[in-house]
Amino acid sequence: MTATASMTVTPVTGTLGAVIEGVHPCDPDLDFDAVYRALLEHEVIFFPGAHLTEAQHLAFGARFGTPSVFPIARLRGATEPTMTVITDAPGQKNAADAWHTDVTWSPTPPKAALLQALEVPERGGDTLWCSATAAYDALSPRFRALLDGLTAQHDAQSFFRPIWERGDELVTMMAALQREYPTVEHPVVRTHPETGRRALFYAAMYMVRIVDLEPAESDAVMRFIAEHVKDPAFHCRWKWNEGDLAVWDERSTLHRAAADHFPYGRSIRRLEIDGDRPYFVA
Repeated sequence: MTATASMTVTPVTGTLGAVIEGVHPCDPDLDFDAVYRALLEHEVIFFPGAHLTEAQHLAFGARFGTPSVFPIARLRGATEPTMTVITDAPGQKNAADAWHTDVTWSPTPPKAALLQALEVPERGGDTLWCSATAAYDALSPRFRALLDGLTAQHDAQSFFRPIWERGDELVTMMAALQREYPTVEHPVVRTHPETGRRALFYAAMYMVRIVDLEPAESDAVMRFIAEHVKDPAFHCRWKWNEGDLAVWDERSTLHRAAADHFPYGRSIRRLEIDGDRPYFVA
């Protein structure tokens, strides 16, 4: 445990995650530099019982960078930052139950995200994070050398295919979405722009293939990464209470929702922070 004035930072696991207590995100005298250092060190931080309003959520997020306009909202004409309320209705399976970092089908995926629980299920509904830096560091030097410098294609087809199948109003946006967000290439291993650490850059739903390899080789490496990041040694798990706030570094972590709360509902509010184009430094 570390402390700064009234703020305490308590690690969640031996790898990543920390609980911040003794302060509230809206405290006028909040030592934000200490909060940000905790985020870079622990990769995901938690403020239990923060109970932020929408305006407070947006204002606190703005301290980490520029709040994002989500691509779907942008296509609908939004020009101001947007928060996404994700609701799993009772009896609805959570669709984010796969390891990923967000919006990798964008040329500039998010830097960070802030998620607050609005409604928690009676049972289940936890969120898990994976340290993509620890997952990279755990690889053998020979395998790290193989991955370093490789490039992968990412696209949103698998993300939006269920929308097409449902036939809802977003179908009319598909042509515009494909035009604005065509397939993009990102490094398989990215260098963190602030810490300099290397991390696996992976998203199960969006990563299509590794362009530097033959198809069978690409499939084999992607299957390996998918299994490798499942190792609990790289994880922390958060059991939500209503009003809890999580902030995570999208550049150094993966996350997934545990789809174990069926048939209970869950509702969360998320804000993304604009990021830069991922890169790899040899």
